Amino acid sequence: MNLIITCARHLEPETEEELTSILEEFGDSDVKVSITNMSGILTAETKLNPIDVVRKIKEMLLDEPWSVRYCLRIIPIQKVIETKIEEIEKSIVEWSDQILDDETYRISIEKRNSNVSSQEIITKIADKIKNKVSLEFPDKVLLIEILGNMTGISILKKSDILSIEKTKRSISE
Repeated sequence: MNLIITCARHLEPETEEELTSILEEFGDSDVKVSITNMSGILTAETKLNPIDVVRKIKEMLLDEPWSVRYCLRIIPIQKVIETKIEEIEKSIVEWSDQILDDETYRISIEKRNSNVSSQEIITKIADKIKNKVSLEFPDKVLLIEILGNMTGISILKKSDILSIEKTKRSISE
């Protein structure tokens, strides 16, 4: 899994079809989209760079806002690990060199089907990263997406996460 896609409840099959055709258009005819057991959540495995996929879909929306009807958010995932606080902490710390010395960061956690403590994760990671925290305007977002016993992590710019609604709204303004 290197993409997490959210959609309206009960529109998962339409979202799967839409995403598959978009990724085929971008050159991945072998994409694997899975509807999870969580309502409104799909995952995808594409051979394309997930951050590039988000950028291309944003460009597509600027030209044809109506071309994406079912996907609500598309979140690139750089690494998938088991949902264990130690694993999450270790992986994020290993990757924290992606945050330059003068950059700020924030930790964003989205949990589904899990009772792992968000506060504990944030505390353990924040203790290991020496950069300044900025909750409003971070240079990098340490994204932790917990889906049951699987966790996707990414260190991204805020612009690397695609919210279809926000993008469409910004076009119309």
